[in-house]
Amino acid sequence: MVDGAVWYRPAAMERRTVELSVGGQSYRVVSSAPEEVVRRAASLVSAKVEELGGSRNSLFLVAMALANEALEEHDRRLSVERRTRDLLRRLLVRVEHILDSADGDDPVE
Repeated sequence: MVDGAVWYRPAAMERRTVELSVGGQSYRVVSSAPEEVVRRAASLVSAKVEELGGSRNSLFLVAMALANEALEEHDRRLSVERRTRDLLRRLLVRVEHILDSADGDDPVE
């Protein structure tokens, strides 16, 4: 995902029409996402079209490239989540060990 890019998941299904230009082609998009988000997404697609040759025929390649980037980002996120869980488990074991050790030091009344 591009820096600062956040996709919107609407709470309510309010829909709006946004006029866009992608790869030199005009589009009218109906979306429940805020206009700013739709325009940012279109800008990302337009930049990818230019990167891959700039023709309307490259839209399939753009879709494939963006899907690949999304999958890579998904895999990175899963890896970070997995490492975070492992780290938190190890930390929890250490904390429990310290607490158990501290409980053994207290005199019994």
